[in-house]
Amino acid sequence: MAEDTTLRPFRIAVPQADLDDLRTRLARTRWPADAPAPAWSHGVPVDYLKDLAEYWRTGYDWRAHEAALNRLPQVTTVIDGEHLHALHVRSPEPDALPLVLSHGWPGSIVEFMKVIGPLTDPRAHGGDPADAFHVVAPSLPGFAFSGPARTTGWTLERIARAWAEWMRRLGYERYGAQGGDTGSLISPMLGRIAPDRVVGVHVNGALGFPEGDPAALTGLTPAERARLRLYTDTADRSGYSAIQSTRPQTLAYGLHDSPAGQLAWIAEKFKEWTDPAADLPEDAVDRDQMLTNVSVYWFTGTAGSAARLYKDGAMDWSQPMGSSRVPTGVAVFPGDAGIRRIAERNDDVVHWSEFDRGGHFAAMEAPDLLVTDIRAFFRPLR
Repeated sequence: MAEDTTLRPFRIAVPQADLDDLRTRLARTRWPADAPAPAWSHGVPVDYLKDLAEYWRTGYDWRAHEAALNRLPQVTTVIDGEHLHALHVRSPEPDALPLVLSHGWPGSIVEFMKVIGPLTDPRAHGGDPADAFHVVAPSLPGFAFSGPARTTGWTLERIARAWAEWMRRLGYERYGAQGGDTGSLISPMLGRIAPDRVVGVHVNGALGFPEGDPAALTGLTPAERARLRLYTDTADRSGYSAIQSTRPQTLAYGLHDSPAGQLAWIAEKFKEWTDPAADLPEDAVDRDQMLTNVSVYWFTGTAGSAARLYKDGAMDWSQPMGSSRVPTGVAVFPGDAGIRRIAERNDDVVHWSEFDRGGHFAAMEAPDLLVTDIRAFFRPLR
């Protein structure tokens, strides 16, 4: 049977019963004893999570954020056997360049809420209308409204091929790609798969890994050595990856049944990966935006299928992707492990920026810097 390639409009509509259930579960959370150790050294402190969970239960307004998401046009379709979802926000500027944005874990399309307006309508945000983009922001397979996934095997290459199909169905023959976290791997992969269509690839975060090339690590600047340590000194912070890349289904039971568990699992990453100058996650990102991201995981029941990204893509993370002739730009924020000479081994890096504020979730933490850098990179490529 041929795959149904129909593009269908989509709106988020979480049943009130699901909201009531979330609040009931949060109110009945069975809290563990806190660790008799320095704060955050054993994970998320109990008092911190209690406070955040109580705000989620009594202060956070899902309906307001659901309405904000629904002000952005959305579409679904079936690609490679999966029902996939994307934001599709066209610019009012007729000559805008299409741009596909890719998130990672534990992110979602919610990450892009602060950048979509300036990217699609720079005229309304104090920018040059010549820098406008038509934005396509898919939910990764198995994530949020592209899930729960019914199949496994969603490698980075398979995702990139799905993105190429997304753009084809939406009628875009020439476009750019941008991404952070896993998106910083998917976007360059898309450039390799469709080099005649992708005019440029922009990433925030690492691009390339230092394995197997000791010569690439000689003569590094102090800043580069510090960033390299972020990549190599990961034993204390890699537990989430170990379980998600081996036994994501076992993890899924706890995250799917306990909103406090889901909240802790994601909040920890916002503590560890945001701007190192921030003491708490909400010092780096808007607390409501972070909770909207968590809520999307909870209401869609996709904690398990999203975690499978690590198992499905386990063989892809540090494998060389082969050389690319697509122009590439890199934005390095505090906490990122990007090193230019490593990035240049396989990618045509023509643009490199380093910033002193922001972090791993750049679209949430420093949207102004990210938007400015994306505009600057793509300006000569249009």
